[in-house]
Amino acid sequence: MAQPIWLECALNGAWTRERQPRIPVTVAEIVEEGAAAAAEGAAILHFHAYDETTGEQRDDWQIYARIIEGLSARTDAILYPTVPGEATHAPDRFAHIRELAARGLLEWTVLDPGSVNLSVAGSPGRGAVYRNPPRELGPMAGFCAERRLHPGYAIYEPGFTRAGAALARQAGMPTPIYRFMFSDRFLWGFPPRPRFLDAHLALLAECDPGAPWMVAGLDVDLSPLLEHAASRGGGLRAGLEDAPLGTEANNAALTRAAARHARRLATPKEIRAALQPR
Repeated sequence: MAQPIWLECALNGAWTRERQPRIPVTVAEIVEEGAAAAAEGAAILHFHAYDETTGEQRDDWQIYARIIEGLSARTDAILYPTVPGEATHAPDRFAHIRELAARGLLEWTVLDPGSVNLSVAGSPGRGAVYRNPPRELGPMAGFCAERRLHPGYAIYEPGFTRAGAALARQAGMPTPIYRFMFSDRFLWGFPPRPRFLDAHLALLAECDPGAPWMVAGLDVDLSPLLEHAASRGGGLRAGLEDAPLGTEANNAALTRAAARHARRLATPKEIRAALQPR
């Protein structure tokens, strides 16, 4: 029997509707689109919470709790929220994660193990910095170890793999999930080519052999990578967070298209079992 492929749907991201018009923003929209993506085979759902009045991202644990509770009533998918790139809403970027974990609402969390320039092709002198300083990562890694939260690593640059593997070992965290990030529009990391995925995998085999991984990205068409990733036993990610800006398809359609590259999709139960200590 073929190894089951993990499939994740990233429902919205931080784009706002100004840049990605079809993203779900309200709690009801996120729940509806998440349930639809799960019905298409997504065993993992990732989402950003929004202020329904302003249409801007708002990392409020109470909004996330409503999303998680709404989705949990519709699907048994693994559910996890984002962490803001800057401490714009509270002094502690991880405050909502701590609140949700305290209420037993989380299994995974974002914990990106490095910082990166978000430079854009055509304007390399412009852009932002996505900061994840060690002074924040260390305490949060300890929290993940204490609460048994699996850290989801977005690997923007190869050094993130080395740092993430070391952080997991030092803190005694549960198994990390490595998401190799690709983009054409942004100038970090690699464009979506199979040979660059192979480079990521060679490094992962040295740093954290056997760890689960998947391909993901921002403002990118991942289709050149999906067949190769599935053939190498990796997970796939779809959804409007990753898709090229202005995409007309909804999350269910994007999930359905990605699912065609897997001979068999993993269920949430199978993923949870694979992450249990051996």
